[in-house]
Amino acid sequence: MECMFGPVRWSWLSTYGFTEDLCWIGAGVSLPGIIAAKCGAEVILSDSSELPYCLEICRQSCEMNNLPQVRVIGLTWGHVSQNLLALPPQDIILASDVFFEPEDFEDILTTVYFLMQKNPKVQLWSTYQVRSADWSLEALLYKWDMKCVHIPLESFDADKEDIAESALPGRHTVEMLVISFAKDSL
Repeated sequence: MECMFGPVRWSWLSTYGFTEDLCWIGAGVSLPGIIAAKCGAEVILSDSSELPYCLEICRQSCEMNNLPQVRVIGLTWGHVSQNLLALPPQDIILASDVFFEPEDFEDILTTVYFLMQKNPKVQLWSTYQVRSADWSLEALLYKWDMKCVHIPLESFDADKEDIAESALPGRHTVEMLVISFAKDSL
């Protein structure tokens, strides 16, 4: 679902400018974070500290794109680690297709909640593939005093069966959401 953030980057840049602090959790191949860094954002890429191979892929992506200033750190959802404690306040957290296992949902939101404590105005921007109509974040969002706004894909021309000449999302249902503290408006 990485391709889903391609069209969003322009909306993000026009909304937030070029100097926002951005943390990309579950970076995988890190494409959206690399694009944001190329556009001038201060980016920190992260993936599970338990997956050193993924962290190495992120480092290689930074190297290949001549982005030595981009930090790559290990963060495991739901674990309070030195890397998590040392993160500066973030403005935006990008997370592409991280809501794929319901048993991970609370760990993801716990990590996001911790980052929200450092900057209550931070937002989690995420795309995800709907895998089951029975899965919901609603109760967890309520528990952690968060709200979720669904962003219609057609609002940035991403409601096609193929995006950026790829087969994504195909016939899968993909949604975009922005999560923030419930008390703050978007």
